[in-house]
Amino acid sequence: MADHRPFPPGARRVARPAAVSPCPSCGDLAGRGYPACRFCAELVDQYWLQDWQVLLAAEQLAEGGAGERELAELVLADEVGRHPWTCTDWAMTLLACSQCGEELATGPADCVRCAMADGLRWSWDHAGYPRAIDAGEHALRVARATLRAPHRSRVAIVGAWRLLLPFLLVGELPTVGQVRRIRAAVLAGAYADLARCATHVELASFPELPWRRPERPPRADHQAKAHRDQHATADPVPDAPNPGPGEPAADPV
Repeated sequence: MADHRPFPPGARRVARPAAVSPCPSCGDLAGRGYPACRFCAELVDQYWLQDWQVLLAAEQLAEGGAGERELAELVLADEVGRHPWTCTDWAMTLLACSQCGEELATGPADCVRCAMADGLRWSWDHAGYPRAIDAGEHALRVARATLRAPHRSRVAIVGAWRLLLPFLLVGELPTVGQVRRIRAAVLAGAYADLARCATHVELASFPELPWRRPERPPRADHQAKAHRDQHATADPVPDAPNPGPGEPAADPV
């Protein structure tokens, strides 16, 4: 393989959509149907495919040709950071896991080979940030990887990245706290309400849901203690109260 260094930052960027819009195929916000919806898949994957096509051209190889798979194997075997992170991801998309047979890094949670490949993916981020990959690109990368292997993550995590993907595509970036709030709301069963949010601001500012713990009758010894304490001269240290209606609780995600 020829000695091609990483592309200069900004030289390989596909123009982002000007605004979030409905997908003409699945009807959801464009990108949210990834990867099952063909239109959403093409919209998302173009950022990865463009870089891969540049690499193919540099190696004088045709897309879908006999040498493309060999190139993918060489890219993954090369030193971390030598090729764009998009090419690392696309190489995994083209290869099947030698252990489970699924697309590399998307197999069952107990597949060791897929786990190793996924670890290689994120080692690129540690080596390349912030010069060769920024926070927005990292979020987009995480969203794509999560949605290609939803069975490898918790349902709330998958739901949060699916909700956010259309906004990541136009360059909007949520904070860590906003992502956690969205995950918590998905965990609470509010996915359908969140999916109706038309803007990133609306989604990120979705009201926190009260987390209610089931009420339990006090134990006998607690009742006796409460009876004794009502005559005490000093105020006891109160226990942490359960969140009431309208009060936010600690983020469980």
